[in-house]
Amino acid sequence: VRWSRLAADQGHVSAQFSIGECYADGTGVAQDDAEAVRWHRLAADQGNAHGQYNLGRHYGRGAGVVKDEKEAVRWYR
Repeated sequence: VRWSRLAADQGHVSAQFSIGECYADGTGVAQDDAEAVRWHRLAADQGNAHGQYNLGRHYGRGAGVVKDEKEAVRWYR
């Protein structure tokens, strides 16, 4: 997680997505949906399809954000 976090902090999109997954799953860090959303959004905003999909899932389930099905659909597209 340490090296991925360093890369993510420098804007590396794949690392940002990976860190989001770590927080979503609690792999190597405490599980934290809000932090997962933060990292997935950074990746999604750079056009990362996996980040966009996972951000849509967060909104669809209300995990780390207020549930919003319209916002979920926006990220799925």
